[in-house]
Amino acid sequence: MSAYIILTRTKTLDQKELEVYWGEIKDTMKGHPIEVLVAYGNHEVLEGDPIEGIVTAKFPTVRAAKDWYYSEAYQDVAQHRKKRRCLSRAYR
Repeated sequence: MSAYIILTRTKTLDQKELEVYWGEIKDTMKGHPIEVLVAYGNHEVLEGDPIEGIVTAKFPTVRAAKDWYYSEAYQDVAQHRKKRRCLSRAYR
């Protein structure tokens, strides 16, 4: 059964940290069965608080999604997402 990780960006407070995150995120995907279905672009919020952007990634299993998300490579890069204090949320 497929699994999805959805990351939303609600408000960017540190553009430089965001750019570091974007520059390094692709390398964390090597060796993982990840398919990025949505990466920012146009969106419309029909319900809830506004967001700046959204990313939806598809994995073949929950285990594969967790293996990538909790990998040392992603967690190292995710520190830049967290430093920008963007109030991002990840859904599994």
